[in-house]
Amino acid sequence: MPKEEKTKGKMSVSEAGRRGGMKTSKTHGKDFYKKIGKQGGSRVRALIEAGKKRENPVEA
Repeated sequence: MPKEEKTKGKMSVSEAGRRGGMKTSKTHGKDFYKKIGKQGGSRVRALIEAGKKRENPVEA
């Protein structure tokens, strides 16, 4: 694997994501991640239900 030159002001996308995640974790804390995880789960559940209704519409 070739060595990457480290220069000021340049970082990889993965490094930027890691640093951003660490900063968010420090500023918002554990409860923030619980809250957004719950919101995401609720949204996924709603989307699954909507998809099921489209596949099997109730015939009137």
